[in-house]
Amino acid sequence: APPDVDDPAGSSPGYTTAASPRRIPKSAMPHPAETHPLVVIGGGAAGFFGAISAAEHGVEDIVILESTRDVLTKVRISGGGRCNVTHSCFDPKELIRSYPRGHKNLLGPFHRWQVADTVNWFEDRGIELKTEDDGRMFPVTDDSETIVRALQKAAKELGIEWQTRTRVTGITLNEDGTFTIETDPGEVLKAQNVLIATGGIRTREARLPVVAVEQETSSPVPSLFTFKIDDDRLADLSGLSVSETTARAVDQETTGPILVTHWGLSGPAILKLSAWAARELAGCDYHFTLTVDWTGGRGGELIDRFEKERKDHGTRSIRKRSLVEGIPGRLWHHLCRAAGITDEQTWAQLARTERDALIAQLTRAEFAVTGKSLNKDEFVTCGGVPLDAVNLKTMESKATPGVYYAGEVLDIDGITGGFNFQAAWTTGRLAGMAIAEL
Repeated sequence: APPDVDDPAGSSPGYTTAASPRRIPKSAMPHPAETHPLVVIGGGAAGFFGAISAAEHGVEDIVILESTRDVLTKVRISGGGRCNVTHSCFDPKELIRSYPRGHKNLLGPFHRWQVADTVNWFEDRGIELKTEDDGRMFPVTDDSETIVRALQKAAKELGIEWQTRTRVTGITLNEDGTFTIETDPGEVLKAQNVLIATGGIRTREARLPVVAVEQETSSPVPSLFTFKIDDDRLADLSGLSVSETTARAVDQETTGPILVTHWGLSGPAILKLSAWAARELAGCDYHFTLTVDWTGGRGGELIDRFEKERKDHGTRSIRKRSLVEGIPGRLWHHLCRAAGITDEQTWAQLARTERDALIAQLTRAEFAVTGKSLNKDEFVTCGGVPLDAVNLKTMESKATPGVYYAGEVLDIDGITGGFNFQAAWTTGRLAGMAIAEL
């Protein structure tokens, strides 16, 4: 669903119980012409894969309802338009370590449908995937349309229909166990089973189907965002990156590359930190202290390195050249300035207090974060339907039989790198297969 920032679902941690749904009087409902075995709410990766999985196992007459003007939007824009399909992590025990929310519960589902299954499914349809150095997997075409077309083709061949610009406005559980689904623009459908795959429930539109079946949810807050920082040490460095760093905040620590942007800091280390500390950072309204070790844990080598430079090249300017591998000269220059070292100062003139100040800038530089920044199209939330409210073998709601969940509507979110899509493929697959077995 598109962003709805003027209608926040709440930013405090914990679980909230949805309000009672609006019940439609039976006398006011048009009589549906037929009962669909499955209606899927949400035309994203999880919704499509759930529908395809059900159809592959024999379910016919499946309809997907999408509120926006197009389906598979996140698939199309993810990975800069290349689609980060999954991550090259084939051991479920290792895979779950990349999910700040849901990791303990996902072991069983990932044993039933794991990365290798996802790769094989696409390759069986002629879509070859490649693995990049950091483990991310993309189609060899480097074009997300390859994945979009594969999913749409599979759905069409299986007779699955989808409707766009169709917003669900109400769901009623009928006495016979079926569901009546009311939509805008006024259509009424009847379904034996409903798969809810609306994505993060931060909007009213995405929450409504969940609210309608009276499902408890945890309050959604942003995950996978960058940090807004206004600091002279980062001035004029937009686009600069450091490959090996450590980032710390609110008792969480991550490692990896950091990218300097025109608004602050981004890159895998920052995005991972935002995911693992999502609730804590929301609780402090995104005002906190970030500590960065630009050396990636190599600070213990610096005193000896600096002393050698003093002896061997004492007349060299300290700010002229970075002595730490991986730290670009422009960043080195800014950190030296922050440590109080002048342009003309040489290594022979470096006092112990200045040396310690420079080491502090390199290994524990503190930055005041004053907010978050994110790509709204690729927005990821933590929060949703708690996993203990779902049968993890089938993705069926324990509270309302016949209702299934898949994707980000569940309280699952992974770090950047293809993990959120893998959770979508897995939960969609298990839901679709379970519906087919009924």
